[in-house]
Amino acid sequence: MRSNALIVIFCLLPVAAHAACKDAPKAGVDWNGCEKQRVMLGKADLRGAKMTGADLEGTDLASANLTGADLSGASIERARVSGADLSGAKLVEVNAYRTNFGGAKLVGANLTKAEMIRANLKGADLTNANLEKAEFPRATLEGASLKGANLTGSELARTIFAKARVEGTKFTNARMFRTRLEGVDLSSAQGLTQPQLDSACGDSRTKLPAGLKPGPAWPCAQE
Repeated sequence: MRSNALIVIFCLLPVAAHAACKDAPKAGVDWNGCEKQRVMLGKADLRGAKMTGADLEGTDLASANLTGADLSGASIERARVSGADLSGAKLVEVNAYRTNFGGAKLVGANLTKAEMIRANLKGADLTNANLEKAEFPRATLEGASLKGANLTGSELARTIFAKARVEGTKFTNARMFRTRLEGVDLSSAQGLTQPQLDSACGDSRTKLPAGLKPGPAWPCAQE
């Protein structure tokens, strides 16, 4: 009798909710930990979607609505996210190697410790985004808006900032080995130091904060 009673009690216990990986794309969909490689999701409505730890390698998310979505720890390597709206999205520790974010909207997004190696962020809007300790080696931020963004402790080796907007951007403790700053107006950037500029690359068009001067190797040779 006791064993039967335990069975009844167990059956009455609430069952934990699991990600429904087969669910169609929709606002608030739960794809946590799901495998969605090379799926066509262009222009999909994925507002508030839960995709932590999901595998989205090579997936097409161009012009998708991902506002407020959580992709923390997800892999979006070589994905197409161009023109997508990721305003307020959470991309903590996301793996975005060679991912195309061209023209994407990432206003207020959280990309703390994101791996953006060789990512394309041309013309992306990263206003007030948190990019603390994110990695951008050889990524391009050409023409991107980083106004008020936080790049504290980020890795910017050979990152391209040509024509980027960096008013109020925080560069505190950012590693800037051969970071391409040609023609960038850094006059209102925050946290920049002379050693950072000495290892970076600028030219006569680069505007610097008061008290700082061009690095000794400026202009650097093109690589």
